[in-house]
Amino acid sequence: MEAAFAGVKVLDVSRLLPGPFCSMLLADFGAEVVKVEDPGGGDYIRWWPPFLGKNSGFHVVLNRNKKSLTLNLKHPEGKRIFMRLAETADVVLEGFRPGVMDRLGLGYAALRAINPRLVYCAVTGYGADGPRALRAGHDINYLALNGVLSYSGRQGNPTLSGVQIADLGGGALYAAFAIATALFARERLGEGQYIDLAMADGALTWHCLRWGKYLADGLVPVQGDDFLNHGFACYNLYATRDGRTMSLGALEPQFWQLFCETVGRPEWNTSRYFEPGPHQRELQREVTALFLTRDLREWTELFAGADCCCEPVLNLDEVLADEQIRQRQMVVEMIHEAWGTYRQLGIAPKLSRTPGTIRGHAPELGEHTTGILAAMGIDAAEQAQLRAAKAI
Repeated sequence: MEAAFAGVKVLDVSRLLPGPFCSMLLADFGAEVVKVEDPGGGDYIRWWPPFLGKNSGFHVVLNRNKKSLTLNLKHPEGKRIFMRLAETADVVLEGFRPGVMDRLGLGYAALRAINPRLVYCAVTGYGADGPRALRAGHDINYLALNGVLSYSGRQGNPTLSGVQIADLGGGALYAAFAIATALFARERLGEGQYIDLAMADGALTWHCLRWGKYLADGLVPVQGDDFLNHGFACYNLYATRDGRTMSLGALEPQFWQLFCETVGRPEWNTSRYFEPGPHQRELQREVTALFLTRDLREWTELFAGADCCCEPVLNLDEVLADEQIRQRQMVVEMIHEAWGTYRQLGIAPKLSRTPGTIRGHAPELGEHTTGILAAMGIDAAEQAQLRAAKAI
């Protein structure tokens, strides 16, 4: 069964998280992704502890199904090889600040001149223009400046999510979607295009529900002011007697009614459960006191037979052992000749005709350099010269 992106060639010169996660998604569905890395050390994330064998665990998860080619893009010969690869590539993905690839002579204009069908995706913090275009940033900064952190948290203290919302949701996922969109459009238009993707822009769209509320009532969102934001008792997190946490998401009347019946508090089931006001704080205090009377295991067993959106907060070790996760093949057992056995995250979208596959491990730095260059007609002698010149 042919993969969805079979035959699509991607040159990925991005680093760290957003770009590599994007190209991993493309690789999972059949794209040939060549990870272009600096010969001196490659992608920085390779060297972040802890390690699996000689490789960072971060690198192992983010760069499966890819090839690694070492090229010095500041060296004339490294540039020449990259240009030759770009002639037949479908996608170039990069994550430098605006203007870096242009200064190297490898920006969109230069590559489009030799390959008009190329889709060029630049993932940056703030985009190609605007007053912050050249400013450094990370996930925390993008979420701070676009307002997400302003109403995330409790009691006046903004909180960070354990995952990178802007990097992944605003950057990597949008980049993969934009690339797929541009490839689809190319089939009709006959040519590629430039994608200017700012992680701050992407994360801004995650305001969608609160944005709609703000448009309607004109009230600037703050912590604890909304039913999805610690403001209501029916949708909140509650500590248990043993120091663990239960998640309650009984928004709809039928779920709230069943929750109240299950815990033996039918008096809580009034129409006011879904109305804002001071009574919500009192109801939260009562529900908080209730959950402190039992351990997590006891609550989990009680709600196993009650379909009212009340579930335990699991740690990652518990998640990996969860039967739902295993049946959905979201944990895949892998064996590497050097690293040994390890568990890889599975592929989330389940396509019936062109499913994604995990075909290979994350590559060693420059593991495929010799083979890629040989396929280009660069023989062993010339490769030796390129290595001596530190071009590869």
